Amino acid sequence: MRGTLFKLSYWVLSVGYVLMSLPFLAWPGHGPVRFIIRSYTRAINLALRHIAGIRKDVRGRDRLPEGAFVIAAKHQSWGDGFLVYPEVQDLAFVTGDHLERFPLVGGILKKLGAIVIDTCGGGEKKASSLANGMSKAKEDGRRVLIYPEGHLAPVGYHFRYKSGVWHMAEAMGVPVVPVATNIGVFWQQQETPRARGTAVIEFLDPIPPGLPKDEFIARLTEAVEARTAELVAEATGGPVRRATLIPDPPNGFEAAPTVTDLAAFKKA
Repeated sequence: MRGTLFKLSYWVLSVGYVLMSLPFLAWPGHGPVRFIIRSYTRAINLALRHIAGIRKDVRGRDRLPEGAFVIAAKHQSWGDGFLVYPEVQDLAFVTGDHLERFPLVGGILKKLGAIVIDTCGGGEKKASSLANGMSKAKEDGRRVLIYPEGHLAPVGYHFRYKSGVWHMAEAMGVPVVPVATNIGVFWQQQETPRARGTAVIEFLDPIPPGLPKDEFIARLTEAVEARTAELVAEATGGPVRRATLIPDPPNGFEAAPTVTDLAAFKKA
């Protein structure tokens, strides 16, 4: 029942805040739309707590640098973006152009300064759209959220961390802040939230720019996956189990490994 009520509130809030943004899409500047969407993410956080029974615990705020930086976050759930967004001022994010297919969303993304990647035009167009977005973010001195795995990862699994985050950080000349989470224990991938508890997002020590690509990717992967495993164990009361690397799913599909599932990470 809690999950159904939350799902209903999620869509009511989403449609309501989109409609609230409409008059400001033609408004000069981006302030009103960014304020409305920030309020929207906070409203989802409140719904998570009071309807779904999922409290939020944010750790490591003191590790966030001044000025521009890149956030490289674990992506277990639709919910992790809602946890991170209201915690970082002036935050842009990287997303695929599939979101622009939803009515009115494209205009909102532009007002938010989102870096929209051309996922249908091949590698050259994808790289070009990312480069243009990075240039604008650097010019504006903004922080950028990216999910380096590129897919929603089931609890206990991870995908190969892609090098786009390294290229972004190097092009902007800024540090990367890894983010670990355990929200997938409570809200898994695209499913409705099912379990009560405390979802943690933790900002980890920044990784400075200038590292060789392979060293950077190895360091980022270790930081995020090691701490995420600890947070999952904290949420479930089970042992710390390092995530298993799995191949990327085909485009448009959700990963569904069969060797182990979420139940294996819950208390017996």
